[in-house]
Amino acid sequence: MDALLKIADGALRTLFAKPRASRSCPTLAGEITALSASDKALAGALMRVNHVGEVCAQALYASQALSTRNPVLRQQFLEASKEEGDHLAWTRERLDELGARPSLLNPLWYAGAFGMGLLAGRLGDRVSLGFVVETERQVEAHLVSHLERLPEGDHASRAIVAQMKDDEARHAVEAEGAGALALPAPVKALMRSAAKVMTTTAHYI
Repeated sequence: MDALLKIADGALRTLFAKPRASRSCPTLAGEITALSASDKALAGALMRVNHVGEVCAQALYASQALSTRNPVLRQQFLEASKEEGDHLAWTRERLDELGARPSLLNPLWYAGAFGMGLLAGRLGDRVSLGFVVETERQVEAHLVSHLERLPEGDHASRAIVAQMKDDEARHAVEAEGAGALALPAPVKALMRSAAKVMTTTAHYI
């Protein structure tokens, strides 16, 4: 019961409370962001997609921490979740600065990600870790594409995305080191397809 209450509390905080970061928001020293209306709209849409990714990350790590019986692995998931919580706070703050809103479908994204993480966890720790590796690699590639698409003058968003990319890459390496099982190609393809649907929809809704 305690575990379920913690899960419910985490979901409510992720979806409805103002997130607080444990680390300072990344910045580029001496760089001032000045955007046209069109660049501001594009940056807002891209950062909304990134915010959705962090909502999903909270759900994934929460469900995987719940699933494992290994206390060391559970702590690893929780530590990664804490860093993803920083990403959640940074992207939400940047959305506010850009005058953009979070995705209206965040509860749906959270529920879907939680279910996927729970399924991976039920299949065993090595599969769960493999799911982390593939997820983080896909997110890293997605963030690289956003660095290419974000307006050159949006130094604030670019600094956040660059730090997120580094953190995601490290999470993948840590999961590999913990004994991740490589997922089959069809599973990876299915994950990419699901991510495509989410990112395309969140860009607008």
